[in-house]
Amino acid sequence: MTDKRHYDVLDTGAGKPVKLWTRGVPVEGAARQQLVNTAQMPFIFRHLAVMPDVHLGKGSTIGSVIPTVGAVIPAAVGVDIGCGMIAAKTSLRAEDLPLNLGPLRSAIERAIPHGRGSGKRDPGAWNNVPEDVDKAWAVIEPSFRELCNDYPSLKKTNNRIHLGTMGTGNHYGEVCLDEEAYVWLMLHSGSRGVGNAIGSMFIELAKKDAMRHDVHLPDQNLAYLEEGSKYFRDYVRAVGWAQEFARLNRELMMRRMIGALRTVISKPFQTHIEAVNCHHNYVQREMHFGQEVYVTRKGAVRAGKGEMGIIPGSMGTHSFIVSGKGNPESFESCSHGAGRLMSRSEAKRRFTVEDLARQTAGVECRKDPAVIDEAPEAYKDVDAVMRAQADLVEVVHTLKQIVCVKG
Repeated sequence: MTDKRHYDVLDTGAGKPVKLWTRGVPVEGAARQQLVNTAQMPFIFRHLAVMPDVHLGKGSTIGSVIPTVGAVIPAAVGVDIGCGMIAAKTSLRAEDLPLNLGPLRSAIERAIPHGRGSGKRDPGAWNNVPEDVDKAWAVIEPSFRELCNDYPSLKKTNNRIHLGTMGTGNHYGEVCLDEEAYVWLMLHSGSRGVGNAIGSMFIELAKKDAMRHDVHLPDQNLAYLEEGSKYFRDYVRAVGWAQEFARLNRELMMRRMIGALRTVISKPFQTHIEAVNCHHNYVQREMHFGQEVYVTRKGAVRAGKGEMGIIPGSMGTHSFIVSGKGNPESFESCSHGAGRLMSRSEAKRRFTVEDLARQTAGVECRKDPAVIDEAPEAYKDVDAVMRAQADLVEVVHTLKQIVCVKG
């Protein structure tokens, strides 16, 4: 009988099975070892689900779906808590855009604080925290104040000042065209400095707990917090708050991006015709196989039946708006992007500014040494990634970026 599975199973010895949706895409040896290590943890529920964008991470691979019962691993969630994507379709078409896209990119760069030190808002429009940011902060500030009562060090983080800012690394904003030449706006960011502080703090607390109880771990970054403990309760509370911060952060930046577009395009247009706002670094309680479990998606997107998600490529490739197929074997998940093919340091060694310019031809974006690590060829082939997860999602829209603002 023909095997109709779209996934392969990795032998982990005494650990839980690992199911990999990676056919046709490379998986590095070190990443496989991390999967084996994670599968050894005693609280893993049924199996790990591995997405086609899988690559080496901290403790656990990026591109992992980790279901657990009675414990969570803070380093599996990571420090970019709630990192994710937002995208919105507009009524504009390609012919409504100017031939020179440079001014549009500049308008977006002015509207959204980005890059290093983006907490120090630009003089002028960003001299004071804008009113919409203040309103958004007022919604989540009471819960943050409660967190600070228990963990005073969080008061010193860039929290309110980072709300509505993009950050650095692979965070970005894009103007894209879909298959019918409609204009879309898309952003990638998370919980910024305060999320990093929350993640880092609880990762260290989990490690100290492991040392105190003499817990043997295949990797220190698999240190966990047990359900029922104070740190577990506080972590779940804190990570939930950071995820809400991240969601609001993306909404605020999308409004700024729409405003920037209006300063360049005189034609009236509608926005949010189709909008998606989804996390891809987070943990939440869900029902799977008849049991309530904690699902950590470390570089993965929830893809329940009919649930909309975003799978971005790189600066020079396509991105996809998708609808989930609700595959139970993947814990209703899909990849969060193309996934890195090589490390940032390797990309900087291998590519030149000329390579970057060639790989991003036709895209209005930075083409300088500081962003060589984001060169498209540093990522896996996103089309191969999509083929490998054909049983997880259905493509609704295919987007091609024409403007990219990097953090």
